[in-house]
Amino acid sequence: MLKMMTESNGLVSHGVSSCQGCGIEIIMRNVLDVLGEDCVLVIPPGCAALFSGCGPEAAVKVAGIQGNLENSAAIASGISLGLKHQGNNHTTVVAFAGDGATVDIGIQALSGAMERNENILYICYDNEAYMNTGVQGSASTPYAATTTTTPAGKQVGGKDLMAIVMAHRVPYAASASVANLPDLRRKVEKARDIRGCRVLHVHCPCPTGWGYPIAKTIEVAREGVKCGAWVLMEYEYGKVTLGRKPANTGDAATYLKMQKRFCAATDEEIDEINRQIVQRYQYLKNMESSEIPV
Repeated sequence: MLKMMTESNGLVSHGVSSCQGCGIEIIMRNVLDVLGEDCVLVIPPGCAALFSGCGPEAAVKVAGIQGNLENSAAIASGISLGLKHQGNNHTTVVAFAGDGATVDIGIQALSGAMERNENILYICYDNEAYMNTGVQGSASTPYAATTTTTPAGKQVGGKDLMAIVMAHRVPYAASASVANLPDLRRKVEKARDIRGCRVLHVHCPCPTGWGYPIAKTIEVAREGVKCGAWVLMEYEYGKVTLGRKPANTGDAATYLKMQKRFCAATDEEIDEINRQIVQRYQYLKNMESSEIPV
């Protein structure tokens, strides 16, 4: 049963200044509720920096540090190794970063941490652009989406973070969505109890950058899962497990029409988006059915 928390309870303070309709606060509150007080947060500049505070204050009630945009995984690795040197094998070290700080600027540090199998939990909240600095396109921005740096629509697809993570053979990785909080909490709990480098990739729609009413965040996220634009899955010790099959795999029309960033997409571009969705889902299904570890 999902436990609902008021803003005055839990490990996130009340009065957080996230944009109306933003899913980051939902993610952070649930992540910390599962992890508890015995954790350390590493947060780079970006939308999540509001949890680090703008001065001596902070919006979280656990230890943490705000680093640079490109080195969250490196900082987390250093903290983890320092705790290990002290004989501390129980505190969870968590990097909490957006897609820009993960699939773009931070991919080198994350790749290194995954290669070394550092004992950290890396969480990427993915709103598919650099939202904090003006909605510039990132490597996670999907094909045909408009941003301030792709005003005619992005001409290439986004990086597949889960495929990159799986190529590093980490012990555990999973994708999640703000549309399914019980699933997110279960995956955070599982990741907490595994040693080594764990990565969670969480879909986090942005009303400001995507262009939809602030009350529709969960509905937009749910449509993304239903059409297969966002696939819920787990990768555990080389085994791929997909969540429930999307109800409308490859039919993203409803999902796209909810967002102004796709309002200029042509019929051909929408067909290409649908084709990419079907292709990726089949790729993941093949992985799931394979007896050879990924």
